Amino acid sequence: MAPDEKLVKMKDQVYKDTRPQEFFDRYHARARNEKPNWVYELVRIATSLYSYTLLRARSIGTHNIPQSGPIIIAPNHFSFMDHFLCGAFTRRKLRFMAKSQLFAPPMVWIYSPGGVFPVRRGVRDEDAFITAKKILADGGAVCMYCEGGRSRTGQLADTAKPGIGRLALESGATIVPVAIHGSAKVRNWKRLQFPKITVQYGEPFRYEQVAGETTRPQQQAVADEIFTAIKELYGRLDVEGAGAVARTVREERRARRRVRGAAHV
Repeated sequence: MAPDEKLVKMKDQVYKDTRPQEFFDRYHARARNEKPNWVYELVRIATSLYSYTLLRARSIGTHNIPQSGPIIIAPNHFSFMDHFLCGAFTRRKLRFMAKSQLFAPPMVWIYSPGGVFPVRRGVRDEDAFITAKKILADGGAVCMYCEGGRSRTGQLADTAKPGIGRLALESGATIVPVAIHGSAKVRNWKRLQFPKITVQYGEPFRYEQVAGETTRPQQQAVADEIFTAIKELYGRLDVEGAGAVARTVREERRARRRVRGAAHV
């Protein structure tokens, strides 16, 4: 059976945005200089309720999300709901790169006030990286997908895109790998098929900040390492199930606490 046989077909992707880069300057300026406003909280509440009920979304490892300082949340990407699923289990306001085609009425009136900023796919969009690095430099949280766009097959991509490696190296921010399991079938809602989704936040790690520009091989190597961490989380959920993984994570956390307690005796 083909991996995507039971999935509703996605619309064809549009990779080229004919609007000039200058059109998006105002959205980058807002993202760099202003924090998300009440729109973020309103959307978070609405989408979280949907996630908790119809999608039966649950989380594992939220203690791995640093409560302060710059972080890059790095999940796999199957569904348009992945942004909201990542943000549903943390009070930190996550900032997202979104394809520039989405920056049009009426959704732009939600995206921009909510802290989302555009990236022009198919071109080398330096403004998107400048915005992301500014948010991180200010101690914010950026969510970025290793795979770039959504998987259309319901399976993880073979390789990562180098962009997240570049951002990790040039910012020095902490990386939190995230596995979102089950969201590929969110698109089946018209058939009244609602998946059970698990969002697991892995142990954080970081790379030393690189002064100056990074090379593409450096970026790709780091991106691959981050994606490997995501694949390991996802693979365990796929094989062992969410319940077993959650129990293991709790046991490992208790064991670490006992070790720390013994060290202070």
